[in-house]
Amino acid sequence: MASAALPEISKPKIVDGPGGYVLEDVPHLTDYIPDLPTYPNPLQDNPAYSVVKQYFVHVDDSVPQKVVVHKDDPKGIHFRRAGARQKACVYFHSDDVHACIVTCGGLCPGLNTVVREIVCGLHHMYGVKKVLGIDGGYKGFYAKNTVYLNPKVVNDIHKRGGTILGTSRGGHDTSKIVDSIQDRGINQVYIIGGDGTQRGAALIFEEIRRRGLKVSVAGIPKTIDNDIPVIDKSFGFDTAVEEAQRAINAAHVESESFENCIGLVKLMGRYSGFIAMYATLASRDVDCCLIPESPFYLEGPGGLFEYIEKRLKEDGHMVIVIAEGAGQELLSQSIQSTTDASGNKLLQDVGLWISQSIKDHFSKQKMPINLKYIDPTYMIRAVPSNASDNVYCTLLAQSAVHGAMAGYTGFTSGLVNGRHTYIPFNRIIEKQNKVVITDRMWARLLSSTNQPSFLRPSTNLFSNENGSQKSLDKRVTH
Repeated sequence: MASAALPEISKPKIVDGPGGYVLEDVPHLTDYIPDLPTYPNPLQDNPAYSVVKQYFVHVDDSVPQKVVVHKDDPKGIHFRRAGARQKACVYFHSDDVHACIVTCGGLCPGLNTVVREIVCGLHHMYGVKKVLGIDGGYKGFYAKNTVYLNPKVVNDIHKRGGTILGTSRGGHDTSKIVDSIQDRGINQVYIIGGDGTQRGAALIFEEIRRRGLKVSVAGIPKTIDNDIPVIDKSFGFDTAVEEAQRAINAAHVESESFENCIGLVKLMGRYSGFIAMYATLASRDVDCCLIPESPFYLEGPGGLFEYIEKRLKEDGHMVIVIAEGAGQELLSQSIQSTTDASGNKLLQDVGLWISQSIKDHFSKQKMPINLKYIDPTYMIRAVPSNASDNVYCTLLAQSAVHGAMAGYTGFTSGLVNGRHTYIPFNRIIEKQNKVVITDRMWARLLSSTNQPSFLRPSTNLFSNENGSQKSLDKRVTH
């Protein structure tokens, strides 16, 4: 990001209620622009909404962050419920709306669906005709061409992978981006991207607030790794897990067809092993799953090599799934400090490394093996979203549109405990969502694969109050 001075960060909007109720609210345009005019809500006359009053959400509806509580617990943190507002007014006249959409970061199934549904939602629900597509990520605001979007242009794009708007990493210059927004007369900005992109969206919102502009900034969280906190899951995750099954099945077929054969599949998961974990649970053909949150060691009692040898002697074959961020502490540190344009640490290819390590070990043991290595990363990223993700993308996009038209800003649209909500940017970017290996889901995986935990007996894991895990001593990393 640019080195220019960052805008002052606004304080979170907290609303307290009885019984320990806390609403972590999202900003509204009227917080910094008083006496804004309002306009009749087009949805009051829209045949899709006007017939049934229950289609609207009440202004005071909120969704709890935690649903598992004890009887004496306070009500806890809540988020504003997303959806078409019951109020008879909106803060933008349809003819005055000039919206823009930008996609940033790596590819993910569902990007085109989100773009399509923002365009169609604005057009069909609110009568908005001016929607601009920003080409090539954040830098497209000031360095590339733009394209006008309408329902006809985006009609079939959900059937394609990738993003019709193009994307890139980095390129974020807050001042230049807001200058472009101001110069173009844009007053609604829809930003689709992961945690780094949402950090950029937060800076854009803060600069817009500082300048006093009537511009709503709405984020739609995108990360194939499912590593964005608070929300139940990110769009594209279900598709990624489904597509990963093809690679795992291929590895299983290969491993069964050769003597002493290991099928090794590397899946996405830089810091979070959700895809590897859920793909393993869904497959039932995996004998070992390795993720960043659960360090492992190779040699010695209870190590990976010992387990591989045991499986090969018992079954004659096995399948290993490894997330791209797993085992990085075992590799050379030569490029650990290098980062990409988004600020992500560049990882060494753990799949190639562990393949060679396994071959070298069993060669020394004079035990012949076959190893088939499959890396389906870019095949998975590039596919269109499946039916489940298409529905999810539609609801995320429509929720963002409803929020922006109602005057909310500085928020991300996300699913919390099965309900669509508006989440303030600061909660989305405060930390990464990771697999908690003291949680029951990891125990379910271990019981499915029958793999060892790769924990030394002296290791004591516990979860702290934030749900992250700590270790009382370090695991051996031979």
